[in-house]
Amino acid sequence: MNELLNVLTEALGKNLPLWIVLSSFSVGLVIFFVQESSHRLRTTLNLLAAVVKLALVGVLLWGVYHGQVYEVRWVIAPNLELLLHADALSMLFVTLSALLWLVTTVYAIGYLEHSPHRSRFFGFFSLCVSATVGLALAGNLVTFVMFYEFLTLATYPLVAHKGSDEARKAARLYLAYTFTGGLLLLVAVVWLKSIAGPLTFVQGGILDTLPAETHSALRWIFLLMIVGLGVKAALVPLHGWLPKAMVAPAPVSALLHAVAVVKAGAFGIVRVVYDVYGVEFADVLGVLVPLGIVAAFTIVYGSTLALFQDELKKRLAYSTVSQVSYIVLGTAILGPLATVGGIVHLVHQGLMKITLFFAAGNYAETLGIHRVSQMNGVGKRMPLTTLAFTLGALGMIGIPPMAGFISKWYLGLGALEAGVLLWVMPVLIASSLLNAAYFLPILYRAWFLPADSWPDEHIQAQRWETHGMLLWPPVITASLALLAGLFASLPFSPLEWAQLITAREYK
Repeated sequence: MNELLNVLTEALGKNLPLWIVLSSFSVGLVIFFVQESSHRLRTTLNLLAAVVKLALVGVLLWGVYHGQVYEVRWVIAPNLELLLHADALSMLFVTLSALLWLVTTVYAIGYLEHSPHRSRFFGFFSLCVSATVGLALAGNLVTFVMFYEFLTLATYPLVAHKGSDEARKAARLYLAYTFTGGLLLLVAVVWLKSIAGPLTFVQGGILDTLPAETHSALRWIFLLMIVGLGVKAALVPLHGWLPKAMVAPAPVSALLHAVAVVKAGAFGIVRVVYDVYGVEFADVLGVLVPLGIVAAFTIVYGSTLALFQDELKKRLAYSTVSQVSYIVLGTAILGPLATVGGIVHLVHQGLMKITLFFAAGNYAETLGIHRVSQMNGVGKRMPLTTLAFTLGALGMIGIPPMAGFISKWYLGLGALEAGVLLWVMPVLIASSLLNAAYFLPILYRAWFLPADSWPDEHIQAQRWETHGMLLWPPVITASLALLAGLFASLPFSPLEWAQLITAREYK
């Protein structure tokens, strides 16, 4: 097996990051021209591209783990270079994206089986993943910004896919937020480039050698970058677009919350703090504490608003506002343990949240359930879907041995290590209590209250509780979230990979 992987790595060469980006981009362009009636061809292209991308990522992961260097460079103008580069941090995000894209593709095929405009949907769906993988593999800030804006353009049609007035309004709001954030990020990058020159991502940062007279400008640039990235990361008060975007189909919601847009913003903040500024230099500049305060406020605020949402997808959306800020909080606390907690939550939150949105989509498609108040007894009608939802919810609360517990454990240890336990621990406790307050009543309704009477058209005489392509994706992702917690110490686990990244950042 090792010899086969070595042969594949050598055969694919240093351009492997480019092939990974193109594997979905090229197929996406082809799918736009597939006729609506060509269901089998479109399904084959989607699944083939997703499997090929995951296989290529596996080869790349093997090479990076064994110290091989992968870089693709284009000089597009003097002092302006596009760079794709695979490192440990990028591989964590790329692997998550490729794995969940395959699962979401299966889910989306089942979910949209009888819907119109499927070729348009899957075309932009593939471009969205290409943009996500591209920004994950970006080797410098210029390349990151290019794919960051490409992601905005690729996801806008997905949010507007239903074509209703509500969907178009939500898509316009999304575009207004994200384009404004992207513009601020671009201004910050141009300003920083004029001060620091090439903005290549380097573990430990690249700015600590700049003279003291630049420090004031660097603080303002940091603020612009965090605002620009914070729009997609849904930091309060930049989160307003996210609950509105829940009008999109369930596969899009899953993609936005677990793989693409929200995670791209959080990943960008991690990159800026660790590989542009350097976490220790950022602490010297005094920008980590304000970032931590914003993250802490977002965690509590998002959880509080989720408590009052009866619409299931909106409750999950405000939960995302809260949960993604765990990543930012871990980034803002100086110390290896907090860094591990924040980085590993990139993966753990993705697995848990995509499970919850898959389950919510199943309830809507199979029983017409869109609200928490409609979920009485649903566990008896859809036990596997509800079991998957239960595992995802318990993970969000932080119940061991789910993956969410691992993230919060390391964040708490990191706060103790950094000497900020007095304000971080109350935030973690309050958030966990609020998570319990808005998730446990759902589980109680689903498992213990008498079943509601659903409309006749939703009572289907079928062997399984719903279509198999809708049922197995949440079962798989819930199982992965459980395994990520149970076997966190195994090689190649998300936790082990986060520890590898952290060791390199603090060396």
